[in-house]
Amino acid sequence: MKRDIRRRTVRAAVMTGVSLLALGFIGVGADAAPETAPTEQQLADYIAEGRKQAPIADSGSAGSGSACTSGSGAGSGNGSGDCYGGSGSSSGLSGGYASDTVGYGPAMTSWLAAFGYGLAHGDAAPPGTNDWNCEPTAEHPQPVVLLHGTWMNAYNGFAFMSQPIKDAGYCAFTFNYGRSNLVQGGGLGSVLPGVMGTGYIQDSAKQLAQFVDRVLAATGAAEVDIIAHSQGGSMANWYTKFEGGADKVDNLVTYGATHHGTTLVGIGALGRAINNFGIDILGLIEIFVGHAGIQQTVGSDFTNRLNANGDTVSGVDYTVVATRYDEITTPADSTFLTPGPGATVQNILLQDGCEQDLSDHLTMMYSPRALSIALRALDPVGHPQLDCTFNPWVIGGGGKL
Repeated sequence: MKRDIRRRTVRAAVMTGVSLLALGFIGVGADAAPETAPTEQQLADYIAEGRKQAPIADSGSAGSGSACTSGSGAGSGNGSGDCYGGSGSSSGLSGGYASDTVGYGPAMTSWLAAFGYGLAHGDAAPPGTNDWNCEPTAEHPQPVVLLHGTWMNAYNGFAFMSQPIKDAGYCAFTFNYGRSNLVQGGGLGSVLPGVMGTGYIQDSAKQLAQFVDRVLAATGAAEVDIIAHSQGGSMANWYTKFEGGADKVDNLVTYGATHHGTTLVGIGALGRAINNFGIDILGLIEIFVGHAGIQQTVGSDFTNRLNANGDTVSGVDYTVVATRYDEITTPADSTFLTPGPGATVQNILLQDGCEQDLSDHLTMMYSPRALSIALRALDPVGHPQLDCTFNPWVIGGGGKL
């Protein structure tokens, strides 16, 4: 009888979780934003209470014991607390790879159109990027590295922003990270062409470290600036903390970044709470979303380790952008950072001073206002003004494809 009840509970939780996950990726209307979202502390307290009830052992690929400690097996720790897998994460292979772009796709103003093009041309570069003969100027001495998010790629992540950044006088570079297949734990989404950023985030941070070193060697620069979306932000944050990036990054500009994890319209908090009571619901969902998706849920070992010693590192200037209508990184203000010693942080809500910008998690990368925020962060003297235009939810591009 108990086994039957447990089986029915798991089945119900899976159906609920998958439904919420689908809702999160498809999106909810701007008018559906909750009036009062739970605070990050409330979520943390809720999850902690579950841990007190029934703590469970991690089952990630880092070997026995906590996934945040070194251990035997694929992806074992390196002293920095790699956190492969996570509390309630299913076992899977560490692996995957990064790749350079091949050719260029067209400039786009609409996220929807860019996403479709990127699925069919997953290796294309966004315009204006990856000129390896580009020489930084005295006005703009740092090259800019652009980082896409989960289930995205270099092209559809930056098909709108990349050329204006180049036109502003910057050497811009990007690549595809976190390419992992179904066997490596990339999730069902990884079978689709153009879907990347699904592997373990720590692996992706190592890939970023190698790419940044290539950019610095090619340009002769001492540091880079990074503009990152979603997972790209938390991955870049990990790079600065555990992969030697603190001395190589000047500005880190993030959009909807999962710095503190996400409830993903409730799926993160629900799944983590169920896991804490002994049912590995997140392991089942990981089959669909991949390692990186589960690592970004609120209360994961990855996010706990990422922020264990504070949100920031000394010497980096952070510009952190949220949108009120974010349906993936939820609550939206969970992306904001608290500055530690030697760091500066500017937390920006996209709608402050521009209510007609209805950008959601994905279309914010196709928002003229979001672009102007990035340019101001890189050069506040040369780009002091922020744009304000209508940018609709899901479609972007001012409502035009």
